[in-house]
Amino acid sequence: MSGLKLIVGLGNPGAEHARTRHNAGFHFVEALAEKAGARWSVDAKLFGQTCKVDIAGQAVWLLKPATFMNLSGKSVIAAQQFWKIAPEQTLVAHDELDLAAGVARLKFDGGHGGQNGLRDIIRLLGHGRFHRLRVGIGHPGSKERVVGWVLSRPGSDEQILQDRAIDAAIDVLPLAVAGDFNEAMKRLHTTKT
Repeated sequence: MSGLKLIVGLGNPGAEHARTRHNAGFHFVEALAEKAGARWSVDAKLFGQTCKVDIAGQAVWLLKPATFMNLSGKSVIAAQQFWKIAPEQTLVAHDELDLAAGVARLKFDGGHGGQNGLRDIIRLLGHGRFHRLRVGIGHPGSKERVVGWVLSRPGSDEQILQDRAIDAAIDVLPLAVAGDFNEAMKRLHTTKT
């Protein structure tokens, strides 16, 4: 399997959403761009913001869809088609209710698990054969509280844990970009936070 050429961070645009749990995917690609010293630019034809970074000697595109979360697929598909990047060469970073804050997990293929950004991407692709980085945000305990939970900001301790998980995921990215997903997963999934 070839390595990664496109990394998408899912989130909602706008200042009111900037630091919410739902924007964990944005936080991931923003941290990646910052570490690489890359600058974001608006790309209207791709319905989002893009930048190019070098990871382990490979050029990788980063994308933040400017659509709302539930319409993310439009931006992702546009980018894949424009840059001629296969779904299998794409990593989508998103918030994950089923993982505790401070935990990040890589995964390939599967369903959307109720995550609306993934749901839209899968709907437009017709399959789920792309890589995911699941950034844990924890679960509020009851289904009724989920919407308020994901759209609110984490406390400072929780934010520190999320930032650590993002750093751990960035540390294993060179392996994933090179196509060694098994080693990237092994290292990330056994990381002590």
